[in-house]
Amino acid sequence: MRKFLVILSTVVVLALAAFVYFKFYFVFGEGVKAGELNFVVYKGYMFKTYEGKIIQAGYNAKNKGAVVQSYEFEFSVTDPEVADSLMRCGGRQVELHYKEYLGSLPWRGMQVYVVDSIVSVK
Repeated sequence: MRKFLVILSTVVVLALAAFVYFKFYFVFGEGVKAGELNFVVYKGYMFKTYEGKIIQAGYNAKNKGAVVQSYEFEFSVTDPEVADSLMRCGGRQVELHYKEYLGSLPWRGMQVYVVDSIVSVK
C-alpha cells in the first residue's frame, strides 16, 4: 500500500509540474505585430508590470464593401529597457516582437502576449 501511495504522489507531482510548465512557461507562439502605439503604462498593486496597447488599422471585407476596422493588441513587457523605449514612442508606428503563452503570471504581466523586443519604430 505504501509503495502505491509513493508512486501515485510522484505521478500527481509530475503531472502538476507538466501542467504548470505548459500553461505558464511554454512559448505557444511568437511573431511580430505592427500598429500605432497607443500607450505603455507601469501599473499593479503587488506586482508592478508594464502593460501596453497598439492599434492595428485594417479592412473588414466580410461585409458588403470594405469597412475600415481597428484591432487592439494588448501586451505586457518584462524588460524595463524595452518598456522605457516604448514609453517614448507613443503615437508612432511600431513593430513589436512578442511571445504568446497559454496563461499569464502576475509578475510577468496581465496579458498572454509578452513583448520582448522592438523591431522598428517609424
